[in-house]
Amino acid sequence: MILHITSKEDWSAAQARGEYTAPSLATEGFIHFSTDKQALHVANAFYKGRADLVLLAVDETRLKPEVKWEPPAGPPAESISEADLFPHVYGPVNLDAVASVSDFPPDADGGWRSLPNL
Repeated sequence: MILHITSKEDWSAAQARGEYTAPSLATEGFIHFSTDKQALHVANAFYKGRADLVLLAVDETRLKPEVKWEPPAGPPAESISEADLFPHVYGPVNLDAVASVSDFPPDADGGWRSLPNL
């Protein structure tokens, strides 16, 4: 499974549209994903304090668009090195590849220490 953090609103829109996209698909050509070992670092680096999030667990083998494992596309989050490879999805996510969707609220301090059961 590869993981993607998004807002509840964006996930709801994806369900209505029949596929999931993210702004990065238009601006960078791919959607950022992470592994279970990377997701907490990404959440704490880029989403601190956001209480409107869900975590998508996606079965990489069911995705229609290409997945490439590449270095971070921007400055790496703390504890993530330039050598870490991230899954980047090069097209809209077909909804039948989404294995689970979990609420992803932060802890009381606005950060994350654990992932939901996927």
